[in-house]
Order: sequence, then C-alpha cells, then structure tokens
Amino acid sequence: MDNVSYALGLGIGRQLAQMGASDLNIDDFAAAIKDVLAGNPLKVSNKDAQTIVENYFKKKEEKMMAERSAQGKVAKEAGEQYLAANAKNEGVVTLPSGLQYTVLREGNGKKPKATDQVVCHYEGFLVDGTVFDSSYQRGEPATFALNQVITGWTEGLQLMQEGAKYRFFIPWRLGYGESGAGTLIPPYSALIFDVELKEVK
Repeated sequence: MDNVSYALGLGIGRQLAQMGASDLNIDDFAAAIKDVLAGNPLKVSNKDAQTIVENYFKKKEEKMMAERSAQGKVAKEAGEQYLAANAKNEGVVTLPSGLQYTVLREGNGKKPKATDQVVCHYEGFLVDGTVFDSSYQRGEPATFALNQVITGWTEGLQLMQEGAKYRFFIPWRLGYGESGAGTLIPPYSALIFDVELKEVK
C-alpha cells in the first residue's frame, strides 16, 4: 500500500501546488487526514474548517491580484516607452491602430482575409526580450483562424503574403489587454512577434 499512499499524496500535492497553497504546514495537514481516517475527534469543526479555508484562499487571491496589478503598471510603462522609441527606428511602420511592424522578408503568395485560416511559424517576446511562446521551439507551425487571435495578429497578418516574415510590435490594447495571459504575460503588456506566414488555407 506504500505506493498507493504516495500516489494519492502526489495527486493531492499537485492540486495544492496549482492552487498556490505551497506554504501549508504539512504536519498539520497529515494529522488532519489521520484524524478523519481513524475517526478521532476533530480539532476544528467542519463548518469552521470551511471558513478557514475560504479565508485562506481569499487572502491568496487578493495578494495575487495586487501582484498582477503591480506587474501591469510596470509592463504598461515599459511597453509605452518601448513603442514610442521603436516608432523612430528605420523601417518601422506605425499604423493608425498603434500596431507597428517591420518587414524581415517579403512574400509573393496569397494574402489572408480575417476569416481565413493561416499556417504560421512564430516567436513571441515581451519588450525585455523574454520569449513567452514559440512554434519554432515546438518544431511545427501553428494553424489558426485569423479572427480567433489577438487583434494585433488579425490586423497584421492581413498585410502579409505567403512566404513573408514580419516583426510586429503590438500595443497592449491590441494584445492581451488589461488581463494579460497566463503567468508569462503581465497585464498591459506590449508584445513583439516574429511571424512567418507559411500558408493561407
């Protein structure tokens, strides 16, 4: 049964880690499990336990939101400064929407419409150079509908022809906006993408 016990512990441990509960007292946690399984008197009532857990995760969420907000403020300022300076660089085109791009290689194939599916190789960066996504690293291009991606992509890829490679500089409003995305893209982040248009479907 040792393997089963450990395997169950792994599952619970992963779940707690995903919930951000890495600061628990593991001895108290194990003692509570022992008491429940042995039918011992509980040190905390079920009702009180529920309140304690709810308060714990409420504080965790408040802390996380405060951290994200602080990250967002920094990202917004950094992005705006970066794009303002970048607009002055040779070869950078700024569109009325605020989207900026530079041509790395022109293509000679079809141009996509917003309703088309496209096949692209791409790499996405934050303005500090951090790579947050890359089809190159995964070893295969991505296929997606142009009307189901961030606004900067929908607008930018319609400028390209098959075979082209552009670098897009995307303001936060045309990216993941006020919320950011996952753990790697803070709120209000400007984004940089190198995009190679392989095929319009």
